[in-house]
Amino acid sequence: MHILSFPWDPSEGIDLGFFVIRYYSLMFVLAFTLGWFITKRIFKREGIAQEKLDSLFIYMVVAILIGARMGHVIFYQSELITEDFFSVFLPFSFVPEFEYTGFQGLASHGAAIAVIIAMFIYSKKVIKKPVLWILDRVVIATASGAIFVRIGNFINSEIIGKPTGTDFGVVFTQLGEDFARHPAQLYEAGGYVFVFLILWYIYWKTDKRHYLGFLFGSFLVLLMVVRFIAESVKESQGGFESALGKQLSTGQWLSIPFILLGLYMVITSSKRKYVADA
Repeated sequence: MHILSFPWDPSEGIDLGFFVIRYYSLMFVLAFTLGWFITKRIFKREGIAQEKLDSLFIYMVVAILIGARMGHVIFYQSELITEDFFSVFLPFSFVPEFEYTGFQGLASHGAAIAVIIAMFIYSKKVIKKPVLWILDRVVIATASGAIFVRIGNFINSEIIGKPTGTDFGVVFTQLGEDFARHPAQLYEAGGYVFVFLILWYIYWKTDKRHYLGFLFGSFLVLLMVVRFIAESVKESQGGFESALGKQLSTGQWLSIPFILLGLYMVITSSKRKYVADA
C-alpha cells in the first residue's frame, strides 16, 4: 500500500472483560458532557439558575436521541416501520433474528427538528424566555457535540466517503476494502470545529446575542453548509434522493431548507433585539 494511504481498522471499543465500552457511545458521552459545561458557563453569564440547566440537559438528551433516530428512519430507512417496527425504538433487530445492534442509524436533520420542538416546550415551561433566546445559546454546545458524533462515525467506519481514485485517503479495512476513500467524517468534523469557534466568538465577543435568532440562524447556515459540502464526497446513504434527482444526495436536499431558514433568521434578527438578560 502506498505511503499516502492510511489503513483504518480500530477495535469496537474498550473491552473491560465483562462489558465493552463502545467508542461511538463514548463519543456521545463526551459530546453531552462538554455541552453541559459550555452551557453552564453561558447560563452563569446570563444569571440563569443551575436547576434550569439540569432540566435543559434532560430535554436536549431526549430530543437529540429520539429525533436523530426517527429522522434516520423517516428520511433514510422508512422500510423499518413495516419490516421491523420495534427496532425503530429499541437497540435490537428482530428480523430475521433477534440481535443487539445498538442504534446504528441516527440523522442530524431529525435531531435538529426535535431540538427546536424541545426548546419550544422548555422555553414555555421552564425558562420563561423566548424560544429563540434559548436556541441562540444551545446551538453553541450543539456545534461542539457534532464534532464528536462525526469522529464516532469515523471510528465505526460508517457514513464513509467516496473512493479517492488515488493512493491518498483512508482504507476502511473493516469493510473488507483495499482502496482509499475520502475520510468524509473527518472533513465534516473539522468543519464543525470552525462552526463552533465562530459561534463562540459571536456570543462572547459581540453584542449579537441580544438579537434573537442571529446565533441560531448562523448555526443553521454554517452547519448545513458544511454538511452540504461534505455530502459531495460521501457515498450515498439512500433515502429519497432518487425521487428528487441524483444530482444531490438526501442529506443535501434536507440541508437546503435549514440553510434558507437560517438566512432568514440572520437577516431578520435586527428586528428582534432582546436585552432583558443584559
